Amino acid sequence: MGFTASKKVGNAVKRNFAKRRMRALFFEFAENLNDGIYVFVAKDQVCQMPYEELKKDLNWSFKRLNCFQS
Repeated sequence: MGFTASKKVGNAVKRNFAKRRMRALFFEFAENLNDGIYVFVAKDQVCQMPYEELKKDLNWSFKRLNCFQS
């Protein structure tokens, strides 16, 4: 797994915050995911959206990509 945030997201504090949020969300879903390589790229909205909304969106993305174990 990989997490990245470009300088477009903001200063170092905002970039690290975005990566921490994505990492926390990933580990909530990790035990139900298929083995594979996961790469997350932070956008500026990651810092502004509520955590539950991000979680809902990530769940939708994983379902859409068939990442959950059968």
